[in-house]
Amino acid sequence: MDNPATAGEQLRQLRRQAKLSQLDLALITGVSQRHLSCLETGRAKPSPGTLHNLLTALETPLEQCNRVFLAAGFAPRYGATPLDAPAMAAIREAVNHVLHANNPAPAILLGSQWEVLAANASTAALFGLVGIPPDAAAGLNLLGTLLQPGGLGDHLNNADEIRTLAWQRATREALGNPQLAALLADLPAPPGSKLPREMPPLVLTRIRSSQGELNFLSTFTTFGMPQDITLTSLRIEHLIPADPHTWQIMRTAYADYSALVL
Repeated sequence: MDNPATAGEQLRQLRRQAKLSQLDLALITGVSQRHLSCLETGRAKPSPGTLHNLLTALETPLEQCNRVFLAAGFAPRYGATPLDAPAMAAIREAVNHVLHANNPAPAILLGSQWEVLAANASTAALFGLVGIPPDAAAGLNLLGTLLQPGGLGDHLNNADEIRTLAWQRATREALGNPQLAALLADLPAPPGSKLPREMPPLVLTRIRSSQGELNFLSTFTTFGMPQDITLTSLRIEHLIPADPHTWQIMRTAYADYSALVL
């Protein structure tokens, strides 16, 4: 929120964004409707435990939770631990396991600004199939390479669809992410809506390669019940082959790449 607001005002806005009535939220949290009304109007001050209970029920992003705690006169509750910190060792191991298990399908770990933090061997193999250096994933920004000329977006047969969907998603995320908003400001916006009138159940990522068109389904893995701002921003994108041809090409490319690097 750009303008300072009391904790009660922020709670009311979050509740309305969640499309919950005071009674709905009271039933979910066990906080009486009368007390909830007093909290929203400022006639009562929430305890840290009550505030945590309400914010969790409202599925509030952790950075915004910190702003509500500050407005209520409490210290921020959530920190942002660097991914390379010793405390994140189990997280790194879990990420590496998921990335490796996704082979021979590509998978990448993305941060809050769509930066590629890690990728599996199949991602390098796929890059090789489209004429991109296999090690190019390191330090790559996925949003930038999709939207900017000369990037990965130029290798998509349905570039307009993917660029529009990526722009829309990033724009929503940027509402609470100033760094991502600044990145978007420097990127070319897709020229108007390029989505078909009737959308399929799932939009495929259609990539031109030296082996013909490769079709992928996109899915995401996130961490459940994160209590750290860094963890809330992490997601693994899996590109799952959508047809037998793509599976076969990726199996062969992954095997060839693995034999080359071992």
